[in-house]
Amino acid sequence: MKFAKQFIVEPDTKVKLADLDSEQTLGYKNDAKTQAKLDKSIQRLDALQYLLFAESKRALLVILQAMDAGGKDGTIRHVMSGVNPQGCKVTSFKEPSAKELAHDFLWRSHLATPEKGMIGIFNRSHYEDVLVVRVHKLVPKQIWKERYAQINAFERLLADNNTKILKFYLHISKKEQKRRFDERVDDPTKNWKLSAADFAERQFWSEYMEAYEDVFSRCTTAHAPWFIIPSDHKWFRNLAVSSIIVETLESMDMQFPRPAIGPLKRDSSS
Repeated sequence: MKFAKQFIVEPDTKVKLADLDSEQTLGYKNDAKTQAKLDKSIQRLDALQYLLFAESKRALLVILQAMDAGGKDGTIRHVMSGVNPQGCKVTSFKEPSAKELAHDFLWRSHLATPEKGMIGIFNRSHYEDVLVVRVHKLVPKQIWKERYAQINAFERLLADNNTKILKFYLHISKKEQKRRFDERVDDPTKNWKLSAADFAERQFWSEYMEAYEDVFSRCTTAHAPWFIIPSDHKWFRNLAVSSIIVETLESMDMQFPRPAIGPLKRDSSS
């Protein structure tokens, strides 16, 4: 089964998130067989990341977006657990600094894009400028409306310069978000993540869903597709995301470079 085909948002598609089942598992069960498949996928990702690094002709940019508690951190922790840290960089985009606000909204994202041979992971991204900025009316509508085309042009530039882009929306239900919030409240190893703003943002759920739906319809392209991943079940989320990354890297037909010093021979004198 090709996970990418199951969850890709094709260009010019109108998405209605309320119609998509966030509990979908494609028939997979949370059992030893599925765990073995996930382990195999993560091991394969490790090997492909090594090949990407060795070839050093292209880069991979993975963008993760979700509502609060959607699983961005967990996805990074589990899916990238076997990857060599030397070949992978994670950037978390929080509220922009004064210096970042003094530049165009894409400036900080461009600075963080991966160099050739690297995997770059964006925990949130430039899409916040058509999500939270839109929902909370931080700039006039005329400004954020123009950003869809600017984002597409930015991603086209990256793709034309050998950066493959995968964009994942980790789709959870409002009910599942509440359950995870409640779980964090009772867990001292997780409640440090919570803030009053997390709960306050829940009142804007419908506005965020509408904003995300516009993102998917306006900013999914052949060179930078969106994937909507059912994420109420963390184990399935990890399986789907890792599988799509593996499928993408395998499709690149990467090759190890030839030795720079010519044919190597064993020293028979020793």
